[in-house]
Amino acid sequence: MEWLEKFNKVFESKVRLGIMSVLVVNDAVSFNELKELLQLTDGNLASHLKALEETEYVRFEKQFNGRKPLTTYKATETGQKAFTDHLQVLENMIRQNM
Repeated sequence: MEWLEKFNKVFESKVRLGIMSVLVVNDAVSFNELKELLQLTDGNLASHLKALEETEYVRFEKQFNGRKPLTTYKATETGQKAFTDHLQVLENMIRQNM
């Protein structure tokens, strides 16, 4: 099937799908906000974010909010395009199987 060849394996994980869903509709989201929204542990979220960083789909910025460190994440242009393309593949797959 042609659509299967375009399926992005990076987004097979529902956690990564969730992360990208949040990041493409927000300018930037903190680690703690992502953790709370997606109801994940620190380690689980961190491992999925690292995988998305390695594909250059997300990037992070570290700064300080007073004395507290604050890490925020953003979807890159590459990540936004990959996610949008992946959603299109899913939509096409659903339409073909209706």
